[in-house]
Amino acid sequence: MFLKLHNIISENVMSKEYFSVEKTCKMDMVIKILLNNRGKEVFVTDNNTNKFIGVVTLSDVIKVLNHKSIKNLLLEEIMTKNILTVNTDKKLTECYDIMTSNKVKRLPVLKDDKLVGVVRKEDLANILYEKINSSNVVLKYIFNNIHEAICVVDAEGKVVIWNKNAEKLYGVSQEIIRGKYLKDFFPNAIDVKILKTRKSVKNIYHTPKEGCPIIISASPLIVDGELYGAVSTDKDISDMQSLYSELKKANKKVEFLKDEMKKITSNNFGDIIGKSKKIRDKIEMSKQVSKTNATILISGESGTGKEVFARAIYEYSGVKGCFIPVNCSAIPNELFEREFFGYEKGAFTGAKKDGKIGLFELADEGVLFLDEIGDLPLFMQVKLLRVLQEKRLRRVGGEKYVDLNIRIISATNKDLGELVNKGEFREDLYYRLNVIKIELPPLRERGEDVFLLTNYFLNELSIANNKKVPKISREVVDMFMEYDWRGNIRELKNTVEHLVVLCSDNVITADMIPKYIINRICTKKIKEENYTNDNLDLNKSVENLEKEYIKKALEISNGSKVKAAMLLNIPRTTLHSKLEKYTIK
Repeated sequence: MFLKLHNIISENVMSKEYFSVEKTCKMDMVIKILLNNRGKEVFVTDNNTNKFIGVVTLSDVIKVLNHKSIKNLLLEEIMTKNILTVNTDKKLTECYDIMTSNKVKRLPVLKDDKLVGVVRKEDLANILYEKINSSNVVLKYIFNNIHEAICVVDAEGKVVIWNKNAEKLYGVSQEIIRGKYLKDFFPNAIDVKILKTRKSVKNIYHTPKEGCPIIISASPLIVDGELYGAVSTDKDISDMQSLYSELKKANKKVEFLKDEMKKITSNNFGDIIGKSKKIRDKIEMSKQVSKTNATILISGESGTGKEVFARAIYEYSGVKGCFIPVNCSAIPNELFEREFFGYEKGAFTGAKKDGKIGLFELADEGVLFLDEIGDLPLFMQVKLLRVLQEKRLRRVGGEKYVDLNIRIISATNKDLGELVNKGEFREDLYYRLNVIKIELPPLRERGEDVFLLTNYFLNELSIANNKKVPKISREVVDMFMEYDWRGNIRELKNTVEHLVVLCSDNVITADMIPKYIINRICTKKIKEENYTNDNLDLNKSVENLEKEYIKKALEISNGSKVKAAMLLNIPRTTLHSKLEKYTIK
């Protein structure tokens, strides 16, 4: 019944008990009808067409009682014309709205302009009341099946509605609280305050009992300026907080995946480039151990590609978790524990209100790559060892343990064995991390890979800088093969980017190479020649060094003395005198 209220039309509820007269009816007859029927209205119709034309009420008659010839008055002279009417198909709710907004007590119901019934306000109210009463069961069912706790109080603050979820949330039954003052049970209840302020509130956080976080919204019930009470909805957000925490953790993993995807390739073994025997041996070894759960220690000089190898091992292993890289030398000592273990909300002053997920948890089911592991403080070495042994952790400020399934791959350019001897690295952790050791060769021992890497970086960096891929002269290739690359692959990549950015003629030539590289190549050649000839004469060595530098500068500048002097950073006149001194053509 409650659900069908909006479908009821005037024809279903109109009253057919009404008085109707023709417009020629005598006034004394109309007065008699009104007096005998407790002042109910008399409807007037046209004599010829029988169409409805107006209504006469007792108030209309009273207005003309003092008229001398009241009996001779025509109904048309005193009746109310152009009154509001409705058709038989007008909805009940619309009839109520028309009466309320126009402040009328009755609505004649017409069909083809002829009167067939009347809808009166008191009858309409009775019908609505009956329908609402018959819908109490439905309303109660609805309130009790709403997920939120609902409380409705009247203008005095007495509880009118208190649903099942309110019972469950606050531990007070409907039978006890209904009809009682809410403040007697909950002195600080939002509804009580709303009755005083008459202002709505939304999403106010409070905890009525420990471990029960609640979000409450409330509004006053005001109709035509009159306060009828207040209604509030309380939502238990403990499940929502749990879901939010899981979602936040998942989002963190997605963010890491997005950041790392660009660095990941399915070709070969990760992004590792090289055909030399030394590097191929390391690749085969890495493939072999990647499918195991053993911890791996990757050693090598700075710039040899330790993280690239770690990432390739992770990808080849096929684990479902994330690859989380961490530079241990970049985290301040006081933040180590928070970053690795995470923390609960309120764990310390300045903590994020929702807490924070640590690096260990982010790497769950995946790989945690600890770069520069030799810089890990001793106090964190103890904690790392415990996590590796127990495979669980507890957040800072937390009480519960979190189980972990992570693999550790660490890397260093230091001699960890020497650090152990000095007491700067724990011996037990060293052996725990050094189950499998992969030592990466420096680039100077991979001469045949220099050309491969150079071409790879040329293509990659040209695209990144929106430039056409340039050619590289044979002379530059020879110099690259001769140079010892102290910074290894990282230095080679930076040098290639320097050349790509400066190249304007689509060909990279020797005069574009950074001066420090040319100087080191020359110094290397001079040293090799001097030591071969067992020549330790300092003056002679200096002269040989000068001659070699001048020849190299002229070679790079294609014989231009102006450019050669600029490369050597000496005046042109000084270059001329040295050319004559050493008889260099």
